Amino acid sequence: MTATVPTGRVRQGNIRPAGYAVLRVHKAALLVHRRAAVVAVGLAVLLAASCLAYLCVGESFVHPAEALKVVFGQPSADELVVGTLREPRLAVGLLVGAAFGVAGGLIQTVARNPLASPDIIGISQGASALTVGAMTFGITSYTALPYLSVLGGVLAAALVYVFAWRGGLHATRFVLIGIGFAIALRSVTTLFMTKGDYLVAQQAQIWMTGSLNGRGWAEANPLGLVLLVLLPFVFWAARAQRSVTMDDDTATALGVRLGRVRLGLVLLGVVLASVATGAAGPVDFVALLAPQIARRLTRTAQIPLFCSALLGALIMVVADLLARRLFSPTELPVGVLTAAVGAPYLIWLIIRSRSVRTGGTQ
Repeated sequence: MTATVPTGRVRQGNIRPAGYAVLRVHKAALLVHRRAAVVAVGLAVLLAASCLAYLCVGESFVHPAEALKVVFGQPSADELVVGTLREPRLAVGLLVGAAFGVAGGLIQTVARNPLASPDIIGISQGASALTVGAMTFGITSYTALPYLSVLGGVLAAALVYVFAWRGGLHATRFVLIGIGFAIALRSVTTLFMTKGDYLVAQQAQIWMTGSLNGRGWAEANPLGLVLLVLLPFVFWAARAQRSVTMDDDTATALGVRLGRVRLGLVLLGVVLASVATGAAGPVDFVALLAPQIARRLTRTAQIPLFCSALLGALIMVVADLLARRLFSPTELPVGVLTAAVGAPYLIWLIIRSRSVRTGGTQ
């Protein structure tokens, strides 16, 4: 959404692309994509409204003024409902959604394929397999499971990357090998569930669906700390992804080390997706939906990571709110709602990509 250039060159008016505005900060100038900035503001407003609705709506309705009092630390009679029950769960949903949104954007950028997302190319399945395996052998601590999820996701991504590399990273091969690993790892997860204790298998099944039920500050605080540490790398990725979208010859001629840049982007996306999976389980299709919707809204050449993060958080918050209230008093896992929306979108993407290829060959 932004790019930094020397102020003097901007004043000459010879490098400002169409659709961009100049925002000067001290001695530097930022080129801000106008439409992306407007979309980001609109998404932020929608997200704020959704968060307020999330805190107010439930088995007992809380007046928005009382909910805001709790958020800003003022005394309120609804402190237990809002501050203890709903606010921590909302924080986890926001962080998980933002992490999935950025992770999906990074992986789709490297793969150059809108079908590439952590839950389709095996990363979420790798995190699930190791986590469910640990549950089967008696490791059920919510403190240890996120670390195992990260390790499982990284290992799965490493296998996909190694098998997809043939003197370069071909986008189609990367996605197809990832899908193969996803199927294999899902089978491994099912095997662990059949071999484990019945209660552990039930717990693992709920976790695999993706749920925010029971999540609180114990999950939100470590997740927020990890995302804060990764934030400088996300800023780097926002700049580096522009070089990855070029053709290989042009990028190499400009001195870009494509292999290292792609590896860095994939590794960052894998860590973000794995950390989010560890906190809420493999919530399907958020990482697929958010980047593509963000790109269509902003009409930018690259996936706007900030808008993708906002959309991921918005999808998670709205989906969990609906999951809590649609069939009340029964509470659905949030992954059920995201899958209900994401699966038709995935089918539409596949049909659209086939029609585009067919039209191009005629």
